[in-house]
Amino acid sequence: MRGRPRKGTSVRFAPADGVVPAHAGDQLLGLRFNIEARHGGIVEVDLTSLSPRALAIAFAGAVRRQAELGGALGARCTIMQHITAYRKFFAYLRAHSHATKPADLRAQDIDGFEASLEAGGMTPIHRHTVLAKAILALRSIDADQPGLLDDKLRHRLSYTSAQSAGRSQPRDAYSPFVARQLRDAARADIGKIFRRIGRPLDEAIDSNLRSAVADVEARIAAEGKIEHSDLAFKRLYFMRLRRGLPVSSFSEDVHNRHHLLATDLPPLLTFLSLETGLEIECCKALTIDCLQSPESGTIEIRYIKRRARGAEQKRLRVRDGGLGTPGGLIRKLIEVTSFTRRFLPVESLWVYHYKGRGQLRSGIDHPHQLVDNWVAGHGIVDDDRRPLHLVLSRLRKTHKALWYLKTEGHMARFAVGHTPEIAARHYADIPSLRPLHEATVAEALTEVVASAGPIVLSPDSESLWREGADAPVQINNIPALLDGDQDVWLAACAGFQNSPFAEAGSPCPQPFWGCLECRNAVITARKLPAILAFLDFIEGERAGLSAADWSIKFGRAHARITQQILPVFSERLIAQARSEATQQSLYLPPEVRP
Repeated sequence: MRGRPRKGTSVRFAPADGVVPAHAGDQLLGLRFNIEARHGGIVEVDLTSLSPRALAIAFAGAVRRQAELGGALGARCTIMQHITAYRKFFAYLRAHSHATKPADLRAQDIDGFEASLEAGGMTPIHRHTVLAKAILALRSIDADQPGLLDDKLRHRLSYTSAQSAGRSQPRDAYSPFVARQLRDAARADIGKIFRRIGRPLDEAIDSNLRSAVADVEARIAAEGKIEHSDLAFKRLYFMRLRRGLPVSSFSEDVHNRHHLLATDLPPLLTFLSLETGLEIECCKALTIDCLQSPESGTIEIRYIKRRARGAEQKRLRVRDGGLGTPGGLIRKLIEVTSFTRRFLPVESLWVYHYKGRGQLRSGIDHPHQLVDNWVAGHGIVDDDRRPLHLVLSRLRKTHKALWYLKTEGHMARFAVGHTPEIAARHYADIPSLRPLHEATVAEALTEVVASAGPIVLSPDSESLWREGADAPVQINNIPALLDGDQDVWLAACAGFQNSPFAEAGSPCPQPFWGCLECRNAVITARKLPAILAFLDFIEGERAGLSAADWSIKFGRAHARITQQILPVFSERLIAQARSEATQQSLYLPPEVRP
């Protein structure tokens, strides 16, 4: 651009402004270095164990370039996953390749590495991700040093795999039984946490102990912590020991009145994720300015979802009130960590005291051991009554599954923050909800089958029909129907010339037991003797037919009678009808005559 820009003057560019500067190669040649990740802090990279060295240096440069601003690797955990994939690739090369530098690599090395991962039992999608990391590194090397790699290898780098990666298995949700245990345990601990912070250490029983406590409190107030080697710490420790007061967790006891502890993180994360449905990595990345736009008992949480490329900034409106609401919990966390932030000036919501060097820490890395201890401490069990292994990433699915149950599967209400297709595939089609879906389908099919069958009237229902109440509108001559004027053998027929099995105006073509599958049939107590006689005939046919043939011919009719017709009538009526069937000489259709 020429000259100094002035207001009201058009901007003009020189031809040289459009020239792209030559790419500067990687000047670092070491195999042990640190990467300042955009998310998660510093990554200590050590590739000195990889050989050959020239190839390792090229991969080291690749991971540094990819982790730069604008690169593909932004999170600390992602960088570490790439390093792990490089180690697998180099282990394969040492065993199966003679390559000593990038120019020696061939396309067969990539295909062989893929085959070795498959032979090792790696699932398709896992194999795909590991292979992709090695390919991304080689693409970065090719971009940094054009023409270095073999031409066939460069063509091979244009795709990850010739095989399908398959469909990933979605994470399952925890059952409502497990979710209730987690929520109750988290609520109980959260109440204890906020009652603890700000409370005095204990009631000193003499002036010397009160003086020692005051010295420790003064040191923490000035520096935010107190070391084990501090004289004030040792003095109070031994004074408590001589008086028989607890000292096994003394360091935590003197700090937990001022700070959150690392052991407080599991209940806080669990409750927040269960109540909001936020991804666990989004919960970990919350900042102290995440609450915005309060409105009538609700508030927005602003958070970052790094996986949503191009739309990382997200907002979620949640309930806002006391500690039992997400908004109230976050507001309380900001309040109680304000003292810790005097000595650890960071934006992260999660600042706390922990055992180790520095004692004060921000952010959450891998709380697996803390989570396991918390779950075991509360005796939380799974659906089989075995100790629960809690995976925090499943809490979002649990929140979604509970919301799905609450909305009764109405996709318009359930699909919050997603398209209906994504909500159905990722959050509704999960193993824990499959029994519900199967039961719903079975219930719907049962209703369809029942609606296609006959109308079975108990004596009370028959009386209501005679009074003109609760009868289908298509039945116009109820007395004739109920008094036997329209009888066929197993039922009364409300439309012999209007059969669902024939054209309108044609007589019904079905055999007599077709009434059991016809919506025109009306069965009352008066027809029980004929039905029981037919049932006896069906049972007698078992002796002359194989089980499969009997089921094909009579299984459906038998199920209709025993499961849908007879249960409508009382045992007294059934016994009376059975007696009539044996005493009277009933007309038997030709199909059931001996």
